[in-house]
Amino acid sequence: MKRLACVIMHPSLGESPGEQLVQQGREASTIDLVRTLGKAGIERIVLLTPSSPFADRLAFCGVTLNATTDEPRFHFGRALKHVIAEQSLDGLIYFGSGTGGLLTAEQMKTLVQFASRAGPGALFNNFYSCDFCAIAGAKGLLAIDLPEIDNRLGFCLADSGIPSFSLPREAATQFDIDTPTDLSLLAAARRGGVAMRAFLAAKLRPYPPLGELLDLLTDRSAHLTLIGRVNPITWAHLEGRIACRTSVYSEGRGMRAYPAEKSLCREPLLAATITETKSGPFFERLIRATDAVVIDTRPLLSVAGPLPQAADRFRSDLLQPDLITDPLWAGFTRAATDVQIPIILGGH
Repeated sequence: MKRLACVIMHPSLGESPGEQLVQQGREASTIDLVRTLGKAGIERIVLLTPSSPFADRLAFCGVTLNATTDEPRFHFGRALKHVIAEQSLDGLIYFGSGTGGLLTAEQMKTLVQFASRAGPGALFNNFYSCDFCAIAGAKGLLAIDLPEIDNRLGFCLADSGIPSFSLPREAATQFDIDTPTDLSLLAAARRGGVAMRAFLAAKLRPYPPLGELLDLLTDRSAHLTLIGRVNPITWAHLEGRIACRTSVYSEGRGMRAYPAEKSLCREPLLAATITETKSGPFFERLIRATDAVVIDTRPLLSVAGPLPQAADRFRSDLLQPDLITDPLWAGFTRAATDVQIPIILGGH
């Protein structure tokens, strides 16, 4: 019988309120995920986290856990190979914490069946930017130079000759908690398991622009604009379910999965526009063109250099410009809060 396990990686974030909100949201999602894993027959779960209190909480969920702390500088590939070798795994299901919380037991069984297959293979939630996956022939990964972050795993395994596939795109397979905005969306959609719903009810504050934007979706005369790493399938899905018109400016897809030296987009158009015209004029033009905007700020504001610390990114998502230390992000967020249309800021 093949030896299978689920590997969950849960990093710690900083102490700012936004970071703690995301971290606790990921923990609630992981508790729901563990319960679904149990329903699908997975009993061996390996949790990699520097958070001993969270590991202790999961120990009460009725599953076998092997908690492991992070290295000083965590490396996804080395950590995954360590677990495969230590547990002598033939197959595995990997989750980053904050993803997979919407999967059903039947969907989980599909992952289990794939990880149990005879030949090598990998099944990704998103080949271009992995959040979770099922891998058959796990020992074969020990001979591969795996990436530092999970987003690049699909490219790495495919380039090494491992047959790679993707799950159908839907909310359960694509949703990942990376920002405070993700939690607001989850609450608005009334989605999530028992632990997540309890967390949202207890911890999440209202996010007024989201309610205003949702009202516009049923207005045939309204115009919604999406900016960022918008997948064409996502746009098509949205178009079939709302009444308002939409415009999409999509750039920056794969920004974390592609190595920088292989990037085909050296200077993204909208990001360069922000740099040249500044945030105020950008929003002045935007509000003349649309009634509401959803903005993925990461590719839009990263052209000037590396992303700022998570504390600043999350303060921007929460529309708190006065608390942001990075001048570019503070100025952009302040300009977004000054306009008179609903604007949602966040990540992918």
